Amino acid sequence: MIPPETMSIFLIASVALALAPGPDNIFVLTQSALFGRPAGLLVTLGLCTGLLVHTAAVTLGVAAIVQASAFAFAFNALKAVGAGYLLYLAWLAWRASATSISTPRGAQRSSRSLYLRGVVMNVTNPKVAIFFLAFLPQFADPARGALTQQLLTLGALFMLATLCVFGAIAWTAGFIGEWLKGSARAQVAMNRIAAAVFVTLAIRLALSER
Repeated sequence: MIPPETMSIFLIASVALALAPGPDNIFVLTQSALFGRPAGLLVTLGLCTGLLVHTAAVTLGVAAIVQASAFAFAFNALKAVGAGYLLYLAWLAWRASATSISTPRGAQRSSRSLYLRGVVMNVTNPKVAIFFLAFLPQFADPARGALTQQLLTLGALFMLATLCVFGAIAWTAGFIGEWLKGSARAQVAMNRIAAAVFVTLAIRLALSER
């Protein structure tokens, strides 16, 4: 059983990461601003569906590695890779400057194509898979019971945070779009917050014990 305080920290971190400007939430924003809230919500549902694939992959992979390892090597290796990747993300986020949020060309897509676009964007993004591998395991502890159940719970919480944040972006796309387009400082500030979150998570992961 995951302690409530750990779940709270995980949920807060998930919301902060979902808010950081990136290709997924910017795509939700532009589609909703152009074609209405339903378009943005359909893309959001597609992206969250894609997270199911990453959650399943990380759950099966991490549980197998940790449970099959008689020594701490596999766990420590996983920890080192995860912490290193989180620090790399922090460096990229800190150096990132404001970007131009452009309006995509083309006619409005069908509901089915919008949903599938979200699924494909998420499933085929290797950065999401690597991020899940680095992010989820640090909040799970074999001493608390089955890792599979813990990781599935964390994956569900991450999807809930993504659904809420991206759904809010889709719902308020007009205001958010103008705010991000007109404020380079706002974009840079969000990237700085994301960098701080990544560093905090990397330190937490590096100091965690099996």
